[in-house]
Parts: sequence; structure tokens; C-alpha cells
Amino acid sequence: MLKGKKAIVTGSTSGIGLAMATELAKAGADVVINGFGQPEDIERERSSLESRFGIHAYYLNADLSDAQATRDFVAKAAQALGGLDILVNNAGIQYTATIEDFPVDKWNAIIALNLSAVFHGTAAALPIMQKQGWGRIINIASAHGLVASVNKSAYVAAKHGVVGLTKVTALENAGKGITCNAICPGWVRTPLVEKQIEAISQQKGMDIEAAARELLAEKQPSLQFVTPEQLGGAAVFLCSAAADQMTGTTLSLDGGWTAR
Repeated sequence: MLKGKKAIVTGSTSGIGLAMATELAKAGADVVINGFGQPEDIERERSSLESRFGIHAYYLNADLSDAQATRDFVAKAAQALGGLDILVNNAGIQYTATIEDFPVDKWNAIIALNLSAVFHGTAAALPIMQKQGWGRIINIASAHGLVASVNKSAYVAAKHGVVGLTKVTALENAGKGITCNAICPGWVRTPLVEKQIEAISQQKGMDIEAAARELLAEKQPSLQFVTPEQLGGAAVFLCSAAADQMTGTTLSLDGGWTAR
């Protein structure tokens, strides 16, 4: 379905981002993956994408908390790919504390990576997409882009910002063959969420799986984690012809979290 398309996925050496890259590659797209990790692990994932799906896969890293570095990264990735059709803005970090105790450096870091990098990456990608008359920008927001939780002021602010930026991007490019949508996952058992599970386990003296169930019960009525593969499938759908007129909206995969 996506044979010949060129895709960038940020924060894609593990977790949600790697699943996004995998599903796009499975559908035929060449991909650039990005993120941190052990070089041998990253190379194993990159080469696996090529051998499993018969596509070209590249790895490029950059400090996406830096505006110019983010724009340069997109330009270099598009050059490596020989074009750019799909941008998935996925990279993100988390930190929890009450507002009055929230460290300024943590606030700045979360806003820079979770929100500003989306803006700068999009700004660098749009001219390429506008010139060719086709493009898909997929922003990975969160249930926290639609509703709030305590102790997550920076993350919630950033993800609400991503949803707003998604709408502006869609409006500015409506009718130009370019769509922009946000996927809003609920709890996915990523390393970020695993840390929260471990914190519950330590605070309440329960085992990890009991802590995981407690985390789910607080927010997610299905009591099941969303899988990275499901999110990757949603990204492929947003790149399909079926979603040609789907733009400026949010696609929630949250087990009923935001239905309350």
C-alpha cells in the first residue's frame, strides 16, 4: 500500500516509534529511524527492517530538543531517503511532580522535545510535501492531549499543544494533498510507562503485575494495555486512501479512557 513512500519516524529505536516504523515498512515504505540506544541494538533493528520487508531503512540521530538540529535532521533524512512523504512525530519524554515542585529544567526539556520538536520537524517537512502535492504528518499525542492528570503539567501542556498544532497544520494545508492528524494513545507498556508501574510497585509494596493492573484501573476501562502494533496499524491507516479526507483530528486508542 505504501510502496515507494518515504517515511521518517522520530524516537523509533524502541517502543511505539519502532512499531510505527515497522508497520510502515511492512506496508512498503522506506524509513528513517531515530533515537537513542546501544549502537548494536539499533543496527539490528535497522537491518531487520530491511531484511524482513525488502525496503531501505536508515538510522540518523539528532538532538531533537534543539530547533535547528531538528530541522537539519529532517533535511538529512529526506536526502537519505530520496524524498519525504510521511513524518511521524513520536519522540517524547516524561517527568512527574506537582506544579510548585516541577523543576524548571524538566519543564523546558519536555516542552522542547514533546512540543517544539513537532513544530520544527513539521516546518522542515512541509515545503517538501507541498512541492509534491502529497504528504502525511502524524503526531503522536496522548490521551493527555485531550484530558489531564495530576503531576504531569509539562507533559499535559505539551500534548495539548500537539493537538492544537495538529489542527493548525491541517487547516493551513487543507486541499493540498497533505493531512495532519494526531494519534492519542492511552496506556502503552513502553519504558516510560514501565517506570510509572515500578514507582507504584515501590510506593505500595506490590508486585509489578499488580501495580500494572492498578495503573490501568485508574484510567483505562478496558483494563488492557494498548499495543505498539495497534498504534502502528493506526499510522498506516492514516496514510491510506481511506483517510484522504481525515485531517486535523485525533484518533484515540485508549481503551475508553477519554470516553468518561
